[in-house]
Amino acid sequence: MRRLLTLAALLAPLPALAHEAGDHVHGFAAGFLHPVGGLDHVLAMVAVGLWAGLLGGRALWALPAGFLGAMTLGFGLGAAGIGLPMVEAGILASVIILGALVAASARVSLALAVPLVAVFGLLHGHAHGTELEGAGAFPYAAGFLVATAALHGLGVFGALAITNRVVVRAAGGAMAALMLAVAAF
Repeated sequence: MRRLLTLAALLAPLPALAHEAGDHVHGFAAGFLHPVGGLDHVLAMVAVGLWAGLLGGRALWALPAGFLGAMTLGFGLGAAGIGLPMVEAGILASVIILGALVAASARVSLALAVPLVAVFGLLHGHAHGTELEGAGAFPYAAGFLVATAALHGLGVFGALAITNRVVVRAAGGAMAALMLAVAAF
C-alpha cells in the first residue's frame, strides 16, 4: 500500500502539468505526443478501448468514435476560448468512472455508453484546445486525435487479446484506484 501511495504522490502533479499552454503546443508531433504525456489521458483513452473490447460488437468502433468526435468538438470550444466547467475534475472522473466500468465489466446499451464516453471526450478535447497558442491548430489536433485513436486501439486489442477477463477487469480497477489515490492528494 505504501508503494501505491508513493507512486500516486509522485504522479499527482501530472494532471495539472499536462494542461499548461506554452511553446510545446505546435504541430502534429506535439499533438501526437501530448496524450501520452499525462497519465490521466493515457488511462482514459485505454479504458475507453478496454470497455469497448469487453462490450464487443458495434461498441468496438462506436465508443472510440463517440469519444473522438466529442473530443474534436471540445478542442474547437477550448481553442475558441469557450469555457466548460470543471474540466480537470471531469478528466480525473473520466478515468475513475471508465476504470470502474471496465472493472465491473458493465454491460450497458450503446445508447448510454456512447454519450457517456462522448462527455469525457469533450472534456479531454477542451483541455487540449485551451492549450493552443497561435497557428497550427489543425496539425496539433490531428496529432492528438491519431494518438488517442491508437490508445483506444491498444485498449480494444488488449481486451480482445487477453482471454482472461479477470485480468482486463483488474486493469480497469487499477486505473480507477490509481486516479482515486491521485485525487486524494
